Order: sequence, then structure tokens, then C-alpha cells
Amino acid sequence: MRGRILIAFLAFSLPLGAAAQQVVDRIVARVDSEVITKSELDELGNFQRLVSGKEQTAEQRLRELVEQWMVSREASYSGYHPPKAAAIEKAYASLEKRFGSPEALARKMKEFGLTRDDVRKMLERQLLLSGYLDYKFRPQVQVTEKDIEDYYRNTLVPELKREGQTVPSLESVADRVREVLLERGISRLSAEWLNQMQERWKVERIGGPESP
Repeated sequence: MRGRILIAFLAFSLPLGAAAQQVVDRIVARVDSEVITKSELDELGNFQRLVSGKEQTAEQRLRELVEQWMVSREASYSGYHPPKAAAIEKAYASLEKRFGSPEALARKMKEFGLTRDDVRKMLERQLLLSGYLDYKFRPQVQVTEKDIEDYYRNTLVPELKREGQTVPSLESVADRVREVLLERGISRLSAEWLNQMQERWKVERIGGPESP
């Protein structure tokens, strides 16, 4: 858990053999007055392997944890409501469906050392991150009819032709193109804002994260 570290002094209350097995969780970064630990970094890597079959680099995972922390703090200040339990369960059910059954997902989670609560926590963080950034920046993104036409003519049509697919009419895909352009705008504004927040919250990396 963020902000909690296994304290080595607890080892003195244990038998010598048990004390030798105690591991101090290493701090990899501080954000404001809180810390991010190596175990959190590893947990995120295991979650990524679960859902995508691969994990990001340690530095990329650290950045994601920092961004999740900042968004959680900013969302609480703005009055933005965290994802409801129903939304988290829906995301978890979708993950079960991807694996074919609850049992198959449970076996895979066990393989990566993850519990149901671990996975639900990760899904909740992802939902909060994407939901808050959408809430904050979607109203600021303006997509004109010309933007849609330009994307259709210069990007979508050439791509479909290269792949040998049928080219739909502009009218039939206009709404989907609009959403693509909205998402691009949200991503751009989000990236700029998150970079600014890193400076505001005084993110301090400690020794650089180690690769698992």
C-alpha cells in the first residue's frame, strides 16, 4: 500500500530464522509527503502482464503510479466522484470474459501473485484516471466539421485502401471520427497537464526504479 513501508524493527520480535526472511520494501519515489514503493511497482507490472501479456519498463510504471496519485488527489479537490462499485465490477467481469471464465482468470491471477482485491484496485485506479481526464478536458476540445472531413480524406480513406477494405461514406463514420479526434485532443491536453502537475507536486525519484 502507498505510504506504508515494512519496518525492519519488527524483525526483533521474531525468531532469528524468521527475522532473516524479513524484507524492507524499498522506496522508489516521493510525491509530496507520500511514498511509492518497489512492491507497488512490481504489483503494477504483474497486473500489466495479466491484462496485456507484457509489462512496461520500471520507469514507465513509476510514471503511471505518479500520475494515478496526482489524479486521485486532484479529483478529490475538484469534487469529482470516484468510480462506483458497479463500474469496477463491470470492468472485472469484462476481464473474466476475456479469459473465458472466472476460474481461468483466478488461475492466471494466482500465477502472477495477484488477488481479486489487487486487480479490482488496479481497475479502479485506471477508471479514475481515464474518467477524470475525460471529465476535465473533453469540454475543452473542439472538433469542427472540417477537422472530421480532413481526417476522413487524409487519414482514414488512405489507411483503409492500403488494407484493401471498403471505404465507407463520410456520413456513416462522422461520429466515430469525431470521437477519435476528441480522444486525441484529450490525450494531448492530459499529457501537458500531467507534466505540469509533476512539477507542482515535487516528484522525487529515489535511486531510480529497478527492473523486476
